[in-house]
Amino acid sequence: MNKTIRRASVFCLLLVLALLVRVTWLQAYDARALADSKYNQRNAIARYAQPLGDIVVAGSPVTGSRRTAGGDLAYERTYTDGELYAAVTGFSSQVYGSTQLEGIYGDVLDGKDPRLGNPLDALTGERTEPGDVLTTIEPGVQKAAYDALGDKKGAAVALDPKTGRVLAVVSTPSYDPSTISGTTDGTAWQQLSADKDMPMLNRALRQPLPPGSTFKLVVASAALEDGLYGSVDVPTDSPDPYTLPDTTTVLRNESASDPCENASIRNALRYSCNTVFAKMADDLGQDKVAAMAKKYGFDNAAQDMPVRAAKSVYPTGMDRAQTGLSGIGQFDVTATPLQMAMVSSALANDGLLAAPHLVSKVVNGDGDTLQSYQDGDTTRIVSSSTAQQLRSAMRTVVESGTGTNARVPGAEVGGKTGTAQHGVDNSQTPYAWFTSYAKDGATGNEVAVAVVVEDSDAARAEVSGNGLAAPVAQKMMAAALK
Repeated sequence: MNKTIRRASVFCLLLVLALLVRVTWLQAYDARALADSKYNQRNAIARYAQPLGDIVVAGSPVTGSRRTAGGDLAYERTYTDGELYAAVTGFSSQVYGSTQLEGIYGDVLDGKDPRLGNPLDALTGERTEPGDVLTTIEPGVQKAAYDALGDKKGAAVALDPKTGRVLAVVSTPSYDPSTISGTTDGTAWQQLSADKDMPMLNRALRQPLPPGSTFKLVVASAALEDGLYGSVDVPTDSPDPYTLPDTTTVLRNESASDPCENASIRNALRYSCNTVFAKMADDLGQDKVAAMAKKYGFDNAAQDMPVRAAKSVYPTGMDRAQTGLSGIGQFDVTATPLQMAMVSSALANDGLLAAPHLVSKVVNGDGDTLQSYQDGDTTRIVSSSTAQQLRSAMRTVVESGTGTNARVPGAEVGGKTGTAQHGVDNSQTPYAWFTSYAKDGATGNEVAVAVVVEDSDAARAEVSGNGLAAPVAQKMMAAALK
C-alpha cells in the first residue's frame, strides 16, 4: 500500500471514529438534555396531547383543558377565575413554558410522572392518566383579599397558624393565565411583559420590600428573649427624639405628641415609636437581632412551599446607626408578605412556627395519594411567654393604637402597622404594611395575615398601614373565621 492510500485510510478511519464518539456522546450524555430542551417541540406535543390534570381549590378545579382548533397541540390550558388564582397556579403556556404549581408539578399534570404509571403502560405505550394537585387555599379568604386589594398594587398572604396551611396568596394587579396559554398569544405576552405594573410578578412570594414598623415585632421578640426587658410593660431606656449613634442624624416619631420617651414595648408598638425600637436594636446589637430574624425565616434562600419564595433579608456588616434604622424595618431590611405573615403566625401559635405549605397532597387519576404535605410541622421561634406578651401588645395596637381598622367583631385580633420609606429621602409613595392574627374562641378558627400596598390612588398624606393595609387584612380575617 502506497503512502497516499495509507494516509487516506487512516484519515477515513479517524472520521469514522469521530462519528462513533459523537453518536455515543449524544446517546449517553446529551440525550436527556436534548429531550428536555425547551426547543424540542415533541415535549409540547406530548404534554398537550391530552387534557392536563388539574389544580384544585377546596374540592373544585380552578384549571381545565380545551380542545384546540387544530395543529400539533391537541389541548390547551384554561383557567377558572384566572386573575383570582394566578398567584397560586402560575401559568402553563404552549409557547412560554410553565410557572409555579403548573411548573413544579408539570410531570404529574401531564401524566409523565413515573409514580402515575404501571408496568403494563410501559409495554403497551399507553399514556398514563394525569394526576391532580390539591391546594390548601380557602376560596373565601382568597376572594376577600383579592376584592379588598382591588385596583391597588399590592399583595396579601393568609396562614393557618396551627397547621401552616396557606389560606390565601394574592398579588395585584393580576392577569388571566388563559390569555397566554396557546400558540397565538404573542401579543398578550408582550403586553403583560411590558406592563410597568408587572402583573405576572407574584408580589406575595417574590417581591421583598422594606417591612417598616411591622419588623418591630422581630426586634421586640429579640429584646424579650434576650432579657433586655423583662416584659412588654416595663419602661424602656428610650430618649425622644433619638440621635442615631455616631451621627448627628436625629430620629423622630410620626407624632411629636405620642408618649414615646422611655415607653414600654406595649406602648411603643401601640404608637409605633421609632425612637424606642431604633435604640432597642442598637442596644441588642445587630447579631442578636439577626439571630431572631433568622429564626423567623429571614435570610432563608430555600423557602419552598413548594413554590420558592424570595429571600427576606436582614443585612449584615452594619454600623450602629444602620443597626438602629434596621430596628424600624428600614436601611436594607426587606421582607415578603409571606415572611411577615410567618412572624404573626408564630406569635399566634404560642411561639411555634408551622411550616407554610400551599399544597396538601398530590394524587393520581384515581385520587390515590402520591405525595402529601404534613400539617403542623413546627419549629420553636420564641418562648410561650414571649409570644403571649407580644399577642397582648398586638391586641392593644388594634384595640386602641395604630391598627383599629383591623377589628373583627367577636374575635381576638392583634396586629402591627407599618409605613416603609420608598425611594431616596422617601421621595416616592411609601409602602403600607399590616401584619396580624385573629382567633375565634367559639369555633377555634385562627388565621395570620400580612398585607402590603405598594401603590394606590390615596393621597400621599393618607398612606398608612392602618388606612390602606389593615382594612384588607380585616376582610381576610373575617372571612377566615367564618
